Amino acid sequence: MPNPATPPTGTARSQEQRRERVTAHVLAHGTVTVTWLAEAVGVSVMTIHRDLDALARRGVLRRFRGGVSAQPTSVFESNLDYRLGVHVPQKEAVARAAAELVEPGMSVMLDDSSTVLALGPLLRDKAPLTVLTNARRVVDVFAGCEEIRLIALGGAYSPTHDSFLGVPCVEAIEAMAVDLVLVSTSAMDARMTFHQEQDVVLVKRAMLASGHRRALLMDHSKVARTGLHRLCPVADFDHVVVDDGVADGLVADLREHTEVRVARVEE
Repeated sequence: MPNPATPPTGTARSQEQRRERVTAHVLAHGTVTVTWLAEAVGVSVMTIHRDLDALARRGVLRRFRGGVSAQPTSVFESNLDYRLGVHVPQKEAVARAAAELVEPGMSVMLDDSSTVLALGPLLRDKAPLTVLTNARRVVDVFAGCEEIRLIALGGAYSPTHDSFLGVPCVEAIEAMAVDLVLVSTSAMDARMTFHQEQDVVLVKRAMLASGHRRALLMDHSKVARTGLHRLCPVADFDHVVVDDGVADGLVADLREHTEVRVARVEE
């Protein structure tokens, strides 16, 4: 008699559980082949192809001939879970340096980036604060914190970013004016910032327009790169915070446009 705790193969629940395993393997390795993935999960190549098609439609993974990747390109932004697991020491260093920009009593707006998520816990010691965000995980960081006035910016939920985007989010942001906006993005060069997704660009632009001061937080993996959509010039930011993996020449170029803080990565 079948165990009722074990869903039969092919049910919606077992299919979703398998796709979660597929996603976990790709996030852990960055890039894998379809054959390797089928063996790792223990299903046929045909089943893996169907799973990957579904996950690619959700924006979780990126397909290419013979394989699949969670890594970003100029037109594909990685899933948040993947981004949270890479360049962690650099993001933490940038977050510590950016926290120095925040003072008790300020209103701050935080985006849905993994770097800004690293900043969130550091701001709990800066209370009292008013914190506005479109990121569900940032909401989790501050929920229940005394002396933190938390304002969630709603919209259409994006599983890829675990945040809220779209016209309702932009309209909610446009109704606000804050002391400091802290954001990250997927790519920048010495003059311009970029992102792969139009919906994300529109939300970040609205956030930047709502701030009296604007800070950009970037680890070195995002620097000297471009993306499909231009976000805004580097000169639009009052502060840029990077880690010490950014080349000195590029730091000097950035300083021609704005104030730059270089965070030392702890070994």
